[in-house]
Amino acid sequence: MSLQLYNSYSRQIEAFEPLEAGKVRMYHCGPTVYKRPHIGNYRSFLFADLLRRLFDSLGYDVVQVMNITDVGHLVDDADDGEDKMLKQAREEKLTPWQIVDNVSAEFFADLNMLAVRPAHHYPRATDHIPEMVEMVQKLIASEHAYRVGDNVYFDVHSFPKYGQLSGNRIDELDAGARLEVNEEKKHPADFALWKSDPSHLMKWDTVFGEHGFPGWHIECSAMSMKYLGQSFDIHTGGEDNVFPHHECEIAQSEGATGKRFVKHWLHTKFLQVDGGKMSKSLGNVWSLDDLEERGFSALDYRFLIMRGHYRTQLNFTWDALRGAAEARKNLLDWRGRLQAAARQTDAVSVANAANTTADTGQKFDPAIAHAEQKFDAAIADDLNTSEAVAAVFGLRNAFMQSAFFGASAQKALDFLERVDDLFALFPVIEAELAGLSDADVEALLADRVQAREQKDWARADEIRDQLQEAGIVIEDKAGSVHWHRS
Repeated sequence: MSLQLYNSYSRQIEAFEPLEAGKVRMYHCGPTVYKRPHIGNYRSFLFADLLRRLFDSLGYDVVQVMNITDVGHLVDDADDGEDKMLKQAREEKLTPWQIVDNVSAEFFADLNMLAVRPAHHYPRATDHIPEMVEMVQKLIASEHAYRVGDNVYFDVHSFPKYGQLSGNRIDELDAGARLEVNEEKKHPADFALWKSDPSHLMKWDTVFGEHGFPGWHIECSAMSMKYLGQSFDIHTGGEDNVFPHHECEIAQSEGATGKRFVKHWLHTKFLQVDGGKMSKSLGNVWSLDDLEERGFSALDYRFLIMRGHYRTQLNFTWDALRGAAEARKNLLDWRGRLQAAARQTDAVSVANAANTTADTGQKFDPAIAHAEQKFDAAIADDLNTSEAVAAVFGLRNAFMQSAFFGASAQKALDFLERVDDLFALFPVIEAELAGLSDADVEALLADRVQAREQKDWARADEIRDQLQEAGIVIEDKAGSVHWHRS
């Protein structure tokens, strides 16, 4: 696969070539664990998982890192103001460390519900203070940073490429908007690397004083380079991370090492809700639990995200989620039918096969090959999951117009399993969890046939209910019984 990706830094599509052949090292901006992430946050995390799954499937040796921000991220992404962690701790009457533990547990539970593959490293900022202090010292020594008392700031004028990622010009970045008025700074755009505040609950005694804590941006640079090296392949995040966070990461990282920090920058668009932003006042800040309370699964939401290209605006509505759930259900049903046909336990299919030529048995092979080609081309084209999903449904619709899948069933099933390996659409089958193997199902169906022949309708209904509870779909037709897993 010749993978093409849009690089936010160069603002163009580029062929993906790893820095080291056969290896991919990537870093993803993770959650600030002051409050449980909402569904909008998970768009960028699911995109990170899509990349992970893709590179795994292509046989790369992958090292994936997602940070946990547990200190230093101030309200409104500014250098002055209250730490998000401390603010939430005060509101909930807990310690910041309790907030971190509680929200981190919720975050990892959500990732599990969304079938996200665990990253290789989830570094916490508070566990990497020495690395941050060392990096700040390097920046001071190279005159990219300056100290004012116990505070340290990065001098944006010392880094000529500042603004390349976001398109912002230093001379246009005046005080206001996200830039707070601070008389200590040489320029309003200069950003904090280290802050001092005796009242701050989370603080460390370092060479910069007794009451210091890191700035938000320095955390990601220090942690990413510890686990991935001074230069690595991919860095992702939401579009809101472009400025100031990622812009500042580039400046301080390259200022400290003199090397290119990241080769490919990838950013997801916001998730809108009902055509606008999520807002507490509007009551539309949804969690995965809110979705489940309305009868949807986390995998339904995952599929909704996968149906949209990561660089296009995606609007969440309950109708859109309902459509994604129904579409995923259709794929589950199709997979069950393919599995049944591949096992050749579908009585009608077996009967038809006896009266059909081998060519007819493989009549879907060209359609499968075409669908696979379209799917792979879409994924290679900047991860165009929308087109990839369309290719899958095109094949599904062709199959569903026929009562006989024949020898093509296993090939279609192999393709669908490859799709699932990338998109994670299918849960562990409840019937398998219940211990019902294919042989168990066949035995129960045989008992049901015998019960019906003996007009023992109660027993026949009991078996049918048992199979349905285990996720087995039964279709009674003249002279035959079809079954597949749902």
